[in-house]
Amino acid sequence: MQALILVGGHGTRLRPVTLTLPKPVIPLVDRPFLRYMIDWLGRHGVDDIVMACGFRPDDIREVLGDGIPGGARLRYVEEPEPRGTAGAIKFAEDLLDDRFFALNGDVLTDLDLTALLDQHDASGARATLALHPVEDPTNYGLVRRKPDGEITEFLEKPDPADIDTDEVSAGAYVLEKSILDMVPAGMDVSIERSVFPELVGKGLYSLRLEGYWMDIGTPERYLDACWDILEGEVESEPGEMVDERGRYVAESAIVDPTAEVAAHSFVDDNANVGPDAEVGPKAVLGMGVQVGSGGLVEASALHPGCFVGDGAVVRGSILAADAVVEAGALVPYGSVIGAGATVTAGAELEPGARVQPGERA
Repeated sequence: MQALILVGGHGTRLRPVTLTLPKPVIPLVDRPFLRYMIDWLGRHGVDDIVMACGFRPDDIREVLGDGIPGGARLRYVEEPEPRGTAGAIKFAEDLLDDRFFALNGDVLTDLDLTALLDQHDASGARATLALHPVEDPTNYGLVRRKPDGEITEFLEKPDPADIDTDEVSAGAYVLEKSILDMVPAGMDVSIERSVFPELVGKGLYSLRLEGYWMDIGTPERYLDACWDILEGEVESEPGEMVDERGRYVAESAIVDPTAEVAAHSFVDDNANVGPDAEVGPKAVLGMGVQVGSGGLVEASALHPGCFVGDGAVVRGSILAADAVVEAGALVPYGSVIGAGATVTAGAELEPGARVQPGERA
C-alpha cells in the first residue's frame, strides 16, 4: 500500500524552532516527528511513501533519507509554489498508485488505517475520510454523515447552535487516483474545501475512528504530545522503552547519584545530569544534553546538544538544538528558545519568551 504525506507547512506557530528545522523533522522525544507517522503507516502495510514538500525539502530529505531500514521507501516531490492540499497531491500524480492513503503531516496519531481501508473497499467509495471525535468541535469543520458512513455535508466553523456531532476530519484519507481528474494542474486547490464538497453524493464516505489524535502545531500541544508518548497514551516505540513510571535513561547517559530523574522523563544517549540536578516530572533531554549542578528541567523538551548551567531553571519550555542556558538563569513556562541561542547567566526571561536562533538574551 502507498501513502502520500503533505509536509508543505512552515510551522509558524512553533517558531523559532522551525526557523532552522522544518516542523516535520523537529525532534519529538528521541526521533524526528515524521518517524512516528512512518512507523504508524508501516503498521498498516504501507511500504511506499511519497512526501509532498513545500518548505525546506532538502532538510527533510537529509534527516529522513530514502527509507527506514526494513521499512517503507521514501520519495520526495517539491511544489514550485504553494498549491494547497489537492494541488500538492495533483503535483505528485505521476508517482501515485490507483489507490493510496493521503495524510496531513502534522498529526501524531495511532488511528486504525486498516479499518479505514476496509470501509473504503466495502462501500465502493471514491474517497473515504477518517473522522475523529473531539470535545470542542467549534474550531474545526464538522462532517455530517449517514449511519453507513456516507458524507452528506461539511460545516466550516460552526455556530454552537448548529453543532450536532462531535466528529471532525482527522486529516487521513483513502483516495482513488481518479478523483485527481477534478483538480486542475498547476493551481492552488484545497481538497477539503473544493474537492470533497464536490464529491458529496458521488462516492464520498467516512469512518469514525477512536484512538489518539493530536496536532502538534503549537508549543503547548507539542509538549503535550511528548508527555502522552511517555505516558503511553499513543502507540509508539519510545513509549515502549520507558519503565513503569514513564522514565527512560539511556545506557550511555551519565546521571549523578545525587540527581533525580522524576516520572515521565526521557534522558537520551550521552546526556549528562550533574549533582543535585532535577529532571522532571515531564522532561525530555535529547542526545548530549548537559544539566549542571543543581539545575532544574521540568515539563520541558530540550533538543540535542543543549546546555543548562549550574543552578539554572527551565520550566514548561522548548529549547532547540544547541541552546545554552547559563548558570542561574530562568527560562519560565511557555518559552521557546531557538537553535544556538543563549540565555545569559542570571537572566530571568518573561513567561512565553521567544529567543531567536543564535540570539543572546
